[in-house]
Parts: sequence; structure tokens; C-alpha cells
Amino acid sequence: MKELEIGKSGIKVPFLGLGTWAIGGGSWWGDNEEQESIYTIQEAIDRGIRWIDTAPVYGLGYSEKVVGRALEGRRDKVILSTKCALEWDHETPCFHKEVDGTKVYRDLSKKSIMEDVDRSLTSLKTDYIDICYTHWQSPDRALYPLEETMDALMTLKKQGKIRAIGASNVTAQDIEEYCSFGQLDVIQEKYSILTRRVEAELDPVCRKYGVSIQAYSPLEQGLLTGKVTMDTELSPGDVRNYNIWWEPGNRLKVLNMLEGWKPYCEKYNCTPGNLTIALTSEMLDGVHVLCGARKTVQVQDNVKAINLVLEAEDIEQMKADISCILRD
Repeated sequence: MKELEIGKSGIKVPFLGLGTWAIGGGSWWGDNEEQESIYTIQEAIDRGIRWIDTAPVYGLGYSEKVVGRALEGRRDKVILSTKCALEWDHETPCFHKEVDGTKVYRDLSKKSIMEDVDRSLTSLKTDYIDICYTHWQSPDRALYPLEETMDALMTLKKQGKIRAIGASNVTAQDIEEYCSFGQLDVIQEKYSILTRRVEAELDPVCRKYGVSIQAYSPLEQGLLTGKVTMDTELSPGDVRNYNIWWEPGNRLKVLNMLEGWKPYCEKYNCTPGNLTIALTSEMLDGVHVLCGARKTVQVQDNVKAINLVLEAEDIEQMKADISCILRD
């Protein structure tokens, strides 16, 4: 099983990780049964997924607590990442968004980040976090100087509370600035075979500084699993209503492409989701792929991609098929 290093941290994991945003539930994802969520996380670990990612804002604290319960007796088996700098217990001048009636704000001050990590340690029932990401960046450097933000993270690293520093939802300039104040090991960004901003904008600067990339939403929120049809209906509050690839015209193009990939699924004895995950891992050298799951059967399907080896000729043909969609 191929393992990839996370930045310059010395931490190595298989390329596939488990995301727990959906486990947080809420209006975007719907209610979850806690024990099923715990079983899902444990199933992922038992099947070789060693990177578990969460965040305080997922379910406004709920996801972290579920992850903490799931990792009891298993903490040493995983690389655990969470995030900081989104707050709902106090207001700041930087409003982020409303989550299920609760106003959430960005706060990248040293004081807030230090407090966030201490709360996460309690929720996760651990005394250290492997990777801590700043979840969203400040639009105003005068309000939250990045030097102060990085000082907080470097201090936490020196204290042994975190092992590596990450940043999510960034620009190339953000990465440059982070690296001017210390070692940034990984960024977490939306990236899929359809959403490719990372390749041109962020990958070059990441390579310059030895920063890894972890891709979230690689299956475009289920669209690339092969389980979606043109008749699939979304509820009014579903987050996928805001995804351009779920729009009817784009959805049809994607589904037609997946239909054309059925021979590959037969050749490799895999599902469209397995194929997409494996292909995503080949799109960028060294990319880590983060897949969400709420049920054990979803994990059982996703994990098959870890050992899926695609032939170079097939990779190039699928890339050509994708390019046709992106050009339309």
C-alpha cells in the first residue's frame, strides 16, 4: 500500500483519508445515528484508512465528539486532523456564514486559535492533534495578521499539542505568506477530476515550499459515484444545489462520461466511485484524497480504491474524456 508524506512533517499515510463533515449532520446532510457514525469511522480504520479529518464547525461541535468516541482505544492507529478559526460562541468583525440558525465568524487571532485547539483536544479525547488547519482565511490581514496566526500554530507545535500545520481554502499568496513565517505542511482544497483550480493556481507554489495537497469533495458530493441519475432529486436545503456540476446540463455530461467508463469498471472490477478516486490520485503527484462517508457500506466501497492500479493508457484516455467536458 503506497504511503505519502504530509509536507515535511515526516508523517506518512496512504493517499485515501476519511472526511467527517457529513457525520456532523445538520440541514445540509440530515440527521445521523451516532452509533452508525462511530461504526463507519472504525470500519475505515480497520480497512486501512489512517487519516481521519474533522472540524469543530461540522455539526457545531458534534462531529468532533463522535470522532473522539470512535477513536477510543484506536487513537494510535490514525493520523487525526481538525481545524480552527471558525467561531460561534463570540462575534468578530469577520462574519463567515449562518449554520442552522447559528451565526459563525472567522477569528484567526492567536488567543482564539489557542482556545480552539484546547476545546478540540477535549472533544476528541486526545492530548495531541496530528494536523491542525486554519479552516478559512481572513479577508483582512490588518484584522488578523498572518504572522500572529502562524505564531499561534507554531506555539502549539512547540507545546506538542499539534504535530503539523495546515491551511484550508487558500490562495497562492496565502501559501507564500504562511511559509514566510514557518513550515506549512499541507493545504486542504476542493479538488476533483472536474474542479481543477488547484492544478494551475496552487500546485506550483506548494511544490516550491514542500507543501502537500489534500483534496476534498473528489466525488463532487456523490455525482461521480455512479449512483446518481437525471431523476435524482435534491431537497431545497441540500448543499448540492449550489454545485455547478449538479446542474441538469452539466449533470447529463458527467453521467454520459461515466457511462462511457463502464468498460474500465469491468476491466478493473471496480465501481465508478473507486475508479474516480483512483484517477484523482493520479491527477496530481502526491495528492491526498479525502472522501466523506456516513455509513459503513460507503467506506467499504471507497477503500477499494487504495489498491487500484490504473494503466497509463487508460489514465490518459480518461483525462481526454474529462477535457472534452471541461471545454464544452
